[in-house]
Amino acid sequence: MQPINQNPWILASRPKTLPAAAAPVIVGGAVAAAQGGFRLLPWLAAFFGALLIQIGANFANDAYDFQKGADTEERLGPVRVTQTGLLSLQQVFAGMWVSFGLAALLGVYLISAGGWPILVVGVAAILSAIAYTGGPYPLGYHGLGDLFVFLFFGLAAVCGTVFVQMRAVPALAWWAALPMGFLTTNILVVNNLRDIETDRKTGKHTVAVRLGENGTKAEYALLLLGSYLVPFILWLRGETSPWPLLTLLSIPAAWKIWKVVATQKGRILNQALAGTGQLTLLYALLFAAGLLIP
Repeated sequence: MQPINQNPWILASRPKTLPAAAAPVIVGGAVAAAQGGFRLLPWLAAFFGALLIQIGANFANDAYDFQKGADTEERLGPVRVTQTGLLSLQQVFAGMWVSFGLAALLGVYLISAGGWPILVVGVAAILSAIAYTGGPYPLGYHGLGDLFVFLFFGLAAVCGTVFVQMRAVPALAWWAALPMGFLTTNILVVNNLRDIETDRKTGKHTVAVRLGENGTKAEYALLLLGSYLVPFILWLRGETSPWPLLTLLSIPAAWKIWKVVATQKGRILNQALAGTGQLTLLYALLFAAGLLIP
């Protein structure tokens, strides 16, 4: 068993995955500001709501994977609090509902700011977070996890953040959502690359299990490449100035992570998982800065 020196609730919330929730909202705020429509309170509500939904999803994943027998002593990923007995199944489910409940309270305000589309997106996000590993047809067990991460952490997160501020979704928002979707999906890709063997044994048919090790590495590389192409496309189309190309400053970090993904397997991929989360946040900050520079 891996050494445990953290509060179990912090472990269960998986702080290294939270950039996946924060980064798209940062970019969404920058898009609205670049279009002259930034509003602080809706942006803050979207930011903290996204974090709470991500934490709730992490609790749900911990609990439902334990229930389904997917978390065993052979797992290579970070400590799972239910499987190791640090928290009971009931405690983790309670934490999940508290997180989703707090997100829903923020959602009430966001609905007043953005109208019924925000209600639809918010309910869908929470249901998908639960359905990723829970319910009669868990999305992650049937190879749909990558798609849903792209949809909710890319398109819905960026465009939804813009919508609650502007009551509109300009073309720039859709373009900006693409690299956020690519990079947040890569957090899941490297997680599932690490777990191919254990997931295959427990009947968890992720995209990584279906593609195999080499195919999953190719997926990671293509998504990484796509994220760096988008700022070029925006510039060439005249949608932005050249400043979003500041994202190129993150390439050394991306290259360092890619070398681990391309050459390593097993527990060392946890470093690439954390690194991909950090890269997502770094890219988002650089992209947002580029959008904000006149």
